[in-house]
Formats: sequence, structure tokens, C-alpha cells
Amino acid sequence: MVTPRVHRRGFALVDAIIGGALLALALTGVVTLSQRSLAMLQRGEREAIAAAMLDELLSQVVTEGPNAFSRTRETSGRMAAPWPEWEFAVEIHPGAVGDPYDVLALVRDEAGGEYRCATRVAPHDEQAPPVQRAPTEPLDRAARQEQKEATPNG
Repeated sequence: MVTPRVHRRGFALVDAIIGGALLALALTGVVTLSQRSLAMLQRGEREAIAAAMLDELLSQVVTEGPNAFSRTRETSGRMAAPWPEWEFAVEIHPGAVGDPYDVLALVRDEAGGEYRCATRVAPHDEQAPPVQRAPTEPLDRAARQEQKEATPNG
């Protein structure tokens, strides 16, 4: 005949084993999720860097003009510091006379990830002098400050 006390001890042991197994499963899930989040964080960092590089390349094409860019700069190669492990390529395709150029910028990271962005850029008149922009009226900062102080919410 078995006493109730022996049953309790056996139940506590089974309860501890089941609790340990559940804890091991939960910890496995936490480790898996942390590995996934780290991988996603690294991918997001690469995508942010690639977006900045693509923006830089396309800004240079817009600023200099598609014709001048392709004549004065390399259209493919490695990025400058601090990202020399990244490669880039810029493809510029002219449209019909007066139509915008089709521009494709592409960057590749060291892991083989490829990021691209395409846009259209209006042709520049290289013979025209640069446009000088200036305000139509001179700024009077003192008058603006006085006006700001005179307003009740200023």
C-alpha cells in the first residue's frame, strides 16, 4: 500500500520535469527570435546605406546633368570611403530630343545584395550660364523681429 505522501513527491518531480521542458522550449523561441531580429536589423542597415548611396548617385546626375555626369565621372566601380566594399553602376539612356533621360542607379553590397533605383532626369542646357537665385526683396531681419515681438503669440 502506497501512502499519499509518496504520490505527492512523484507528482512534484513530474511537474518539475514538465516545467523544465516548457522553459527550454520558451528559451529556444527567444533565442530564435533574437537571431531573426538581428538578421533583420542588419538587413535594414544595409538597405539604409544602399538608399543613401542611390540618393547620392542620382543627386549627382541631377545636379551635373546626365551628359556631363557620364563624361566627367565613372559610371561604375567601387564606392569611395567609408564603403569601399560596395559597388555601383549608373546607366543613362537618352530619350528623343527634348525628352528626359532614363537613369538607373544600382549598388551592390559585399554579400551580393543588389539595390536599384530608376528615375527620369531632364536634360541640362550646358551652354546656358548657371541660374543665380536671389530673393526678390532684401530681407529686413530687424523689422521681422519687431513684428514677431509685437504679435501676442510671438
